[in-house]
Amino acid sequence: MQPVLLQLHFISITQFKNYSNRSFQFNERIVGICGNNGVGKTNLLDAIHYLCFTKSYFTRDALNIQNGQTGFRVDGELELNEKKEKAVCILRETGKKEFSINDSGYEKFSEHIGRYPCVIIAPDDIQIITDGSEERRRFLDALLSQIDKEYLQSLISYNKILLQRNSLLKSFYETGNKDLSLLDVFDQQLLKPGEYIFKTRKQFLISFLPEVKKLYSEIARQEEETELHYQSELNQCTFAELLHLNRQRDMAAQRTTGGIHRDELVFNLSGQLFKNIASQGQRKSLLFALKLAEMDVLKENKGFPPLLLLDDVFEKLDEDRIANLLRRVCIENNGQVFITDTNEERLSQHLNVLDTKYQLIIL
Repeated sequence: MQPVLLQLHFISITQFKNYSNRSFQFNERIVGICGNNGVGKTNLLDAIHYLCFTKSYFTRDALNIQNGQTGFRVDGELELNEKKEKAVCILRETGKKEFSINDSGYEKFSEHIGRYPCVIIAPDDIQIITDGSEERRRFLDALLSQIDKEYLQSLISYNKILLQRNSLLKSFYETGNKDLSLLDVFDQQLLKPGEYIFKTRKQFLISFLPEVKKLYSEIARQEEETELHYQSELNQCTFAELLHLNRQRDMAAQRTTGGIHRDELVFNLSGQLFKNIASQGQRKSLLFALKLAEMDVLKENKGFPPLLLLDDVFEKLDEDRIANLLRRVCIENNGQVFITDTNEERLSQHLNVLDTKYQLIIL
């Protein structure tokens, strides 16, 4: 088996959520983390997420400070392409956040995204399937941002200009002063990042969605009539035309009513919306298919597997599906895997069956 090209060996957590000052050594590629609810299993995974994305997966920075404290610190020792690295994330009492690699700080945190590719699967991720289009766009954006620096910068620019344009539209309504020349400027500024995001999404999803469909069939272990497609207004006209067509509607609504911020990933089952008729098992199978496809894309793009964080994913899964999932992520995948579970016996039994080394941490 090839050496693991990205591995977290050590993490130190200070004043972070329920951890005052705790450190963990990770000696194996597969790490099981067991304990009752509320002891900090998810918090440990979130600290690892900070090292990969400079932010929490679950909430904003201030909510991760331990009660009674004014800041937090997460230190990690990693190995990337057989070179040791030290990553540090600090939230100061002033609210200022700092992130450094080998004591060299970033000017922009966005520069770090993709250095340590990472996929997390958590219970609330089912919202990607069941909730509104924003959840599916967030999933897609997080994936593409890890493999395409220009995509991430375009996304940052687009969102910033969109806020300014929406603020201007609101001021039109409040003041009655309609400065259309300034609106023209924002329209022009939106075009380049918006068109890049659309083209990148469209091109990427041509191969990604069929892969998700294939993985879903493997996980569900039966052929189902599923249809996955990308829905965007830019499929019908250019972005410039769309902004022009929607101008009166935008001014009435006081916001930008059309654009790539309205794009949708549509999942259908037997000709109907997947989320409306799918069972709990089908929803979970589609979620795993999306995340495993994400894992494969990152591995193909980076040349090595991402870190994989599995948070309480075994709940409401039958033993057969648990075994299949673990084989897929622990044996067929050569990356480092962190798995939390409330049931130590269940996790140990499943990991023992894999006949590979693992480390068990009891919290």
